[in-house]
Formats: sequence, C-alpha cells, structure tokens
Amino acid sequence: MRPLHTALAVLVAAIWGFNFVVIEIGLDHFPPLLLSALRFLVAALPAVFFVGAPKVAWKWIIGVGLALGGAKFGLLFVGMDAGMPAGLSSLVLQIQAVFTVALAAVVLRERPGRVRVVGMGVAFGGIAVAAVDQGSSGPLLGFVLVVAAAAAWGVSNVLTRKASPPDALNFMVWVCVVPVLPLFLLSLVFEGGERDLAALRGLDWSGAGVIAFVAWVSTVFGFGAWSYLLRRYPASAVAPFSLLVPVFGMSSAALVLGESVSGLRWVAAVLLVGGVALTSLVPARVSGGGSPGAVAASPAPSGSRRTSGALARR
Repeated sequence: MRPLHTALAVLVAAIWGFNFVVIEIGLDHFPPLLLSALRFLVAALPAVFFVGAPKVAWKWIIGVGLALGGAKFGLLFVGMDAGMPAGLSSLVLQIQAVFTVALAAVVLRERPGRVRVVGMGVAFGGIAVAAVDQGSSGPLLGFVLVVAAAAAWGVSNVLTRKASPPDALNFMVWVCVVPVLPLFLLSLVFEGGERDLAALRGLDWSGAGVIAFVAWVSTVFGFGAWSYLLRRYPASAVAPFSLLVPVFGMSSAALVLGESVSGLRWVAAVLLVGGVALTSLVPARVSGGGSPGAVAASPAPSGSRRTSGALARR
C-alpha cells in the first residue's frame, strides 16, 4: 500500500477505536437504545437521499439492518451502559470474527481449516481470560451482552456476504435506515418516554458532538474510507489494520477515561488479537457450491463481498 493509504487505514482504525470512548461519553447524555437510534438516524439522513435506490433485495437490507443495527449495536450500547468498560468492549467485540467463521462454515459451507480452528480456540481462550478479569472487577452482565453483540455482528457479516452488494456505501446507508424505528420503539418500551424526552431536551454541545462523531466520523467517513481502500487493494492487505482497533480502543480509554489495564487484560488482548488474526486472515476452503474466500474480519458496519464485514462500532 502507498504510505498515504497506509496512514488512512491506521486513521480509520484509530477512529473506530476512539469511538468506544465517545460512546462511553454519550451514555452519560442518552439512554443506550436511544443513543443507538440517534446514531443510525443521523448516519442515514440526509445521505439516503443521495445514494440512489437500493442495489440488493430488501430482504438483505432488512436482515443486516436488524442484525447489525438493532441487535449488535443495541446489545453493545446496553452492555456498556451496564458497566462494560469501553476499552474492554473494543477488545471483546473482535470475537465477531470467530462467530463469522463458525456461521460461514454452517451457512456458506466454508471449511475453516486447521489454522483457523486453532485461531478460534486461541481467541476463545482470550475471551475466557477477559471474562475472568471482568468478573473480578465488574458485573458480568455487560460482558455477556457485548459477546452477544459480537455474535449478532457475525450474523450480519454472513448476511452481507450472501447479499454481495455491488455498492458498499449505498448498502450501508440503507442498512442504517432499518434499525432507526425499532430502536426508538425499544427505547420507548424499556427506557421510557420520559427519560428519552429528558435526554433530548437536555441536548447540549457535548451530546450533539457525540452523535455527530459516531454517525458521521465513525460511520460515514470511516466506512467510506475503508471501502475506498478495499476497492484499491486486496482485502488481505487492508483487513489486518482492523486488528489495531482494540489497541486504539484500550489505549484511548486509558488516556481519556482513566480505565486501568490489568495484567489479565493484556493477556486477553494478546490471545484474542492473535486468535482473530489466525481466524480472519487465513483463507477458508469451500466445499460444494459455496463461494470461495474467507469472510474477512472488518470493523465496518456492513460491506461488499470483499469486505464481508460490518461497521465498527464504531
């Protein structure tokens, strides 16, 4: 990759990592489901009026929108609101690559191979260490919800691969439209209309800045830049930069939020990132009529067949 494009890939990883810190700040201003709904509303508008009509069947847009926007981000935001630290969330969420490979083996008949199986085992070892670390310092409910969010991300990755959208940006914008209403309704049911109205009435520059960052910087700019890189270079050259997301997430959480990084958490990080690298960067073997190639781990919310990933939470 050209040095400028390498710098762009690192910048996107840094934005997606720092996005966890921004979300943590946003949870001080908004209930989690409301924040997630606002994030997709602002990301979709006014972009949806400029990207043209959807280029894939609505069943794929709705499926990915509900799995990614509703389930993945809804669970992630609620998990962080329940006490899951921002830095640890950025790390644990990367287990989505393992869920993606496992689901692809069942749905797409992509055999993972020995190296990938070893990588999955190493990554789950990292999750186990992270669970022990979180269990000794905070509530496990948030941890479980973030793992569930990673599983939902895996579902959305496989659906995206089945959809094979020809225009990744068009697909992502329409996907952002889908979860807005469900998330608003869930927020009304579980968080209450009075709490939502109070958060909206109390909107200040800090809260508006959070929404602008997670919607436009992390989602629109981040995904657009990532898609640009994937159009110019093989996925195998771009995907490794996604492994920098938890590095930036954990370091920015420590610097900005004062989160401590224990020895166990460093061990979990090494195991998880190493396992994800083995899982996501080694090509899969395809049996039967499946499509060749791996479902690459990508922190973008959704993507084309090359990206096979979804947006980082950031």
